[in-house]
Amino acid sequence: MIQRKSSDQIRKMRASGVIVGDTLRMIRGLCVDGATLKDLDRAAEAFIRGRGAKPTFKGYHGFPATLCLSLNSEVVHGIPNGRKLKNGDILAIDCGATKDDWVGDAAITVMVGTVTPAVADLVEQTRLSLMAGIGAAKVGARLGDIGWAIESVIHKKGYGIVRDYCGHGVGRALHEDPQVPNYGKPDTGPRIQSGWCLALEPMVNLGGDDVHTLGDGWTVVTDDGKPSAHWEHSIAITDDGVEILTLTSDGQQP
Repeated sequence: MIQRKSSDQIRKMRASGVIVGDTLRMIRGLCVDGATLKDLDRAAEAFIRGRGAKPTFKGYHGFPATLCLSLNSEVVHGIPNGRKLKNGDILAIDCGATKDDWVGDAAITVMVGTVTPAVADLVEQTRLSLMAGIGAAKVGARLGDIGWAIESVIHKKGYGIVRDYCGHGVGRALHEDPQVPNYGKPDTGPRIQSGWCLALEPMVNLGGDDVHTLGDGWTVVTDDGKPSAHWEHSIAITDDGVEILTLTSDGQQP
C-alpha cells in the first residue's frame, strides 16, 4: 500500500534528507587517492550521529556499515573495507539517515582524480537520467512516466540499465511501496498522488544490463566487469510540485 505523507511528515523527511545531503557532500571531499573505504564509512557514521540521527543502513537486514560503497564495476550494496581509492576510480556512495523515525536516502557517484572520457560521460548521463525522472514526477502523471524519462536519457547513449534493482517509496521505512523501475512506458502504472515520497535511483552500466551478487551476499557487480554509476534522491510530490528532500543544508546538490 502506498502511504501518502502529510506536510508535517514531509518536513520531518526533509530534516533527515538534509543530513544525508550534507553527509554525501562531506564524503565527496574525502574521496582522494589513497583514502580507504573503511575510513569513509567511519567518517560518515560519526557525521550522521553528530547530527542527532542514526545510519539507516547499518544493521538493515544485517548490512554491516553506514554507507554502501560500490567501486568501479560494483553497482550497489558494496561493503566498505580496507581498499584504497586510486586515480581513475569511480565510487558510488549510497547513504541513509534516520531522524525522528523518518528516513532520508540518496546516492552520488564520485570520480577520483582523472577518469576516462567514457567513464565521465557515464557518470554524468546517469545523473541527468535521475534529474529527468524527477522532472517527470508530478501529481496526475503515472509511475511509468518516471521510468520512461530515466530510460530515455540512458538509451540515447546505449548504456545498460540495471533491471534487477529499482527505486522505491520511502518514509518511516527505507523501502516502501511502490517500486519505481528505471525503465517503463509512458502513461502506464499507478497514477501519482499528492503526498507520495519516492527514492529514485538509476543504476547505469557502461556495458550490458546484466548483474550478479558476489559471495558476500551483498555486493552487486556487472556481469561484464565494466563500470557502473548510481545516483539517487528522495523526493516529495505534492500539489505544489516536486521537492528534492536530500539536498544539502544550503540547498545544493551533494
